[in-house]
Amino acid sequence: MDFKLEMVVVPVSDVDRAKAFYEKAGFNLDVDHRAGDAFRVVQLTPPGSACSITIGTGLSTSEPGSYQGLHLVVTDIEAARDELAGRGIDIGEPFHFGAEGQTPGVHPERTDYGTYLQFSDPDGNVWLVQEVGHARA
Repeated sequence: MDFKLEMVVVPVSDVDRAKAFYEKAGFNLDVDHRAGDAFRVVQLTPPGSACSITIGTGLSTSEPGSYQGLHLVVTDIEAARDELAGRGIDIGEPFHFGAEGQTPGVHPERTDYGTYLQFSDPDGNVWLVQEVGHARA
């Protein structure tokens, strides 16, 4: 039996502002449905992902900005950074973990899950972008 992750609810304070941010970041809009003022579902999917995020009204009791460490996986961290920065997303520089802890720059060996980027949505939900498969790409 497969258990595939379909969707994650991300808590936001302003649905339209968050929707605009995620579309700017390249996420595809799948659904924007309202059922009155108290309920709205906006589903967006990162390019190439089988899992979506949902933002909206009446979906979660979690505090906006409380999600830390949502992960996206890419094959080329530098190209991903260039794309996001080119879309106007405020994204950090690549970093990896070494003997001294978090270290600036790509992992020297470009190992899978070795290099990261970080960005936040307007509410402060933090996303990490990880490089996987660079050597195989």
